[in-house]
Amino acid sequence: MIEQRQISDYNKSAAKEHSRSLNFLSDVLEKRDIDVKKIVEKIKSFKIAIPSWALGTGGTRFGRFSIGGEPANLEEKIEDIALLNTLNQSSGLISLHIPWDIPGNIPSVLSLLKKHNLQVDSVNSNTFQDQPGQKHSYKFGSLCHTQKEVREQAIVHNEEVIEYGKKLKAKSLTVWLADGSNFPGQQHFRGAYERTSDSINKIYKKLPSDWSMLIEYKPYEPNFYSMVIPDWGTSYMLSKSAGDRAKVLVDLGHHLPNTNIEQIVARLMHFNMLGGFHFNGSMYGDDDLTTGAIKPYQLFLIFNELADALQDKKIKNPVPAWMIDASHNSKDPLEDLLQSVEAILIAYAQALVVERSSLVQKQNDNDVAGAQEVMQNAFRTDVRPLVREAFLQKGGCLSPIDIYRKEGVRARLIKQRGKSSMATGL
Repeated sequence: MIEQRQISDYNKSAAKEHSRSLNFLSDVLEKRDIDVKKIVEKIKSFKIAIPSWALGTGGTRFGRFSIGGEPANLEEKIEDIALLNTLNQSSGLISLHIPWDIPGNIPSVLSLLKKHNLQVDSVNSNTFQDQPGQKHSYKFGSLCHTQKEVREQAIVHNEEVIEYGKKLKAKSLTVWLADGSNFPGQQHFRGAYERTSDSINKIYKKLPSDWSMLIEYKPYEPNFYSMVIPDWGTSYMLSKSAGDRAKVLVDLGHHLPNTNIEQIVARLMHFNMLGGFHFNGSMYGDDDLTTGAIKPYQLFLIFNELADALQDKKIKNPVPAWMIDASHNSKDPLEDLLQSVEAILIAYAQALVVERSSLVQKQNDNDVAGAQEVMQNAFRTDVRPLVREAFLQKGGCLSPIDIYRKEGVRARLIKQRGKSSMATGL
């Protein structure tokens, strides 16, 4: 849809303004003794997985409003992700959902991934929906179900997802459960946990030796009285029980309002248990809005903890798997994903320009106002030129969403795929 020549022409037209803003910011940061080149290199190395289910317009239980030109199969989804990565050079990974996006011709899919320099990063199982032809229902749970045959069905599904992932050269399995209860007394809490732990342990044994299992938690929805994995502590205990390669996955929307997510992140990094991250934006709960659109300061605070831990030699937590998990009901999903990637990189860059030694000194001196000044000084720094420079150096576009719009990509996708084309997923 957009060729390298078009990107080069766009970058040339925007080069003067970019150089001016980058030079100004570089002068500011150098006075703070911050190495701009090192920060740009770190931004360049940050890669975010695009979820295969987020390439069409999502919806709510009230309705879905298709934008048209949506990818109708996995191959078209790969093409869309390739377009995103062409523009920002930061979206070369795919988080794949089974059974929404079961690969048909594996060699063909692998060839297409190679052609576009993309990789499948994680595969996601689905036991929160009943699928056509499924023998047993997950209405009352999957891995926690009271009936062994239902649990076995869910276990087998996860094992099948692993097999697809192995063929596609993925490196992790993401497990999120909708299991829980809506009414007091409906579920035996300890029994549900024990059955879930036993099921997860069986799945874990099927993991390849170089894979990780990412266990996601959520405090409510679709069940509202209780969830079997409602918080990071439960996910932590299930992971510890399963084995060293099972880790906690943090979804920004999977928290009650005003939860201190940055503290959770710091704890998990300290315990070497943060395995993955699902980025999205939230006003009330699992809103799945554009990352950074609602609470950009919170996103910065989260990245401050991540950046601090990743540069601390005492912390042995590997770099987590970064993924977007969002549902778009009122935006062009490709524009939304471009905005989300940029917001994530901006928050990361803001965290990198925190004057770390000064902050530590303020903290040690119990200088509350001084510590706040250091944090807000970094947050209020316009680091967009650093992100754009990272895009530019990697061969991407200085303003991905601007060129996307100017080249009329959505209109061309509609012409190519049709107005009624709909993607699989939510």
